[in-house]
Amino acid sequence: MGMLDKAKEFIDKNDEKIDKAVEKAGDLIDEKTGGKYADKIDKAQDFIQEKTGEGDTAN
Repeated sequence: MGMLDKAKEFIDKNDEKIDKAVEKAGDLIDEKTGGKYADKIDKAQDFIQEKTGEGDTAN
């Protein structure tokens, strides 16, 4: 099993944790930038959550 396979397996097993971390990181960035990039941050969060599979959290 290659490194990429291990990464995919990790993501599959920890999808909900990753989604929550992405949401928390986006919220922190949003807070630090005063909401200036909120639309871009939301799009990036949605994109990452789509790619991590099932168990995605809603905005």
